[in-house]
Amino acid sequence: MDEVSIRLRPVAEEDLVMFQRFATEPGLIGLDWTGFKDPQAPVRRFAVDGFLGAESSRLMVEVERERVAAGFVSWALRDFGGPTKHWEIGIALLPEWRGRGIGWRAQAMLCDYLFTHTPVQRIQAGTHPENIAEQKSLVKAGFALEGVVRACEFRDGRWCDGYLYSRVRDDPSPLRS
Repeated sequence: MDEVSIRLRPVAEEDLVMFQRFATEPGLIGLDWTGFKDPQAPVRRFAVDGFLGAESSRLMVEVERERVAAGFVSWALRDFGGPTKHWEIGIALLPEWRGRGIGWRAQAMLCDYLFTHTPVQRIQAGTHPENIAEQKSLVKAGFALEGVVRACEFRDGRWCDGYLYSRVRDDPSPLRS
């Protein structure tokens, strides 16, 4: 299969429909479905800052040839209770774009962007133990598994464990190898 060329770009108004779908279509976001959400919340957030805020943001993952949004990446400022902050990133791809090598490259591109434009030392990402594809994607994007975070998420009527991955500023970018 040929590699799909992608780029990250700011959210545009026409992308809001995708965010509304993720909020209202059970299963579209995969294991991250936690129930129905306000479908107008993305519209309100876009009106405030276009999803480019100081503490949380999103960029679209666009397939260049088709000029279509395959999904989005997000990041939010976090801390461990002290003055030092780090980013926590996430990704959501539409089902038709999964399994095509887009996810790991989008996450690696996002890390390179954040390390270039912000002074953080650490970027982390969590995933579900059963999401083998995302685990492989994170490793390919330069992340290292740090461990299991026990009972960290309430999903599907029960408390579930998560896996925590990280990439630090000095880790090599897989896009520059």
